Amino acid sequence: MTDPYDILGVERDADEAQLKAAYRRHAKVAHPDSGGDSETFAHLQKAYALLLDPVRRKVYDDTGYDVEFADAAELQALVMIEKLVTDAVLDEREPGSFDPVAVMQASLSEELRKARFSKSELERHASRIGLHLERLGKRAGRDVLAHMFRARVEAISKAVAETEAKIKATERAVDMLTGYIYELDPPPLPDASVANLEWAEASRNRSTG
Repeated sequence: MTDPYDILGVERDADEAQLKAAYRRHAKVAHPDSGGDSETFAHLQKAYALLLDPVRRKVYDDTGYDVEFADAAELQALVMIEKLVTDAVLDEREPGSFDPVAVMQASLSEELRKARFSKSELERHASRIGLHLERLGKRAGRDVLAHMFRARVEAISKAVAETEAKIKATERAVDMLTGYIYELDPPPLPDASVANLEWAEASRNRSTG
């Protein structure tokens, strides 16, 4: 994701006056009427709008992401994580009794496994259809079979591209969850250990009483 602070060339604690000054300075060069690139100028405007908005700026500073600057994979990854967070919130187990981050990571790993397997199977089917096409003799006039085989290959190619996009987004989501540590409660003592502790405590009380 492109960093709006880098685009404007300002520090993280830049105030509104510094942002405006930086924007005007860059706009003089980046504006298309001054010979600048329209795409570069559009990025400059987006960066300026983001950092002037205190709510969006706070979200970006906290997460490193903003809808206007995130690419398709990042947006899809954020949607995935949002769903996993919802699942964690709805989980009825006591906080501290399980690791929600580990659950999220395991879920993403499973999604990656499924997507990679699906891509492999799609590519295998496309290869098989290609072999059929190579062996299929051309028919004079309308070639219905060849047309249908090629249509299947095109449909599979589209599915492969969609699966690759999902894999990329899932990998990005995995990266976003890397480095988190969740503090778990210590496991409960076995019943026998609890009984022993109670007996030891009772014995200690009798000896001191």
